[in-house]
Amino acid sequence: MHLNIEIKARCSNPDFIRNYLVEHNADCRGTDHQQDTYFNVPSGRLKLRLGNIENSLIYYQRENQSGPKSSLVNLYKVENGNTLRTVLLNALGEKVTVEKKREIYFIDNVKFHLDEVPGLGSFAEIEAIDSDGTIGKEKLQEQCEFYLNAFEIKEDDLLTDSYSDMLMK
Repeated sequence: MHLNIEIKARCSNPDFIRNYLVEHNADCRGTDHQQDTYFNVPSGRLKLRLGNIENSLIYYQRENQSGPKSSLVNLYKVENGNTLRTVLLNALGEKVTVEKKREIYFIDNVKFHLDEVPGLGSFAEIEAIDSDGTIGKEKLQEQCEFYLNAFEIKEDDLLTDSYSDMLMK
């Protein structure tokens, strides 16, 4: 399990953020087409992410609030995601599936996403990750705030809901 602090916002100018990341030597991992299937669970969120870059079963608990949100995340990398998806669909049922195109970047422990979600629009995510407990929540919060300012994200653009919540409304 690891701690994340995450910011998700509407993004009217992905080129501005992309250029910032390139100018600051971010490690571009590529563009992923991702299918996130959320399953019915009694608490938290369980999703299976299938993509050409990232394939993981992810369980997390997070409050719906605007601005930086902390999450406790359990992540398991999967080999045969389609078989696992069938098993989980049969056992738990589908809550919702989110399709997206995602550009993935890293600067140190901070992961950045530029997302295009059909029916919802363009988004930016900042995810500060403490995978081994050595960074701490306060530093993760500072990192998110730094990039929130650097990307000139306005408070009105901050999201409280996940893509899954938005699609279910």
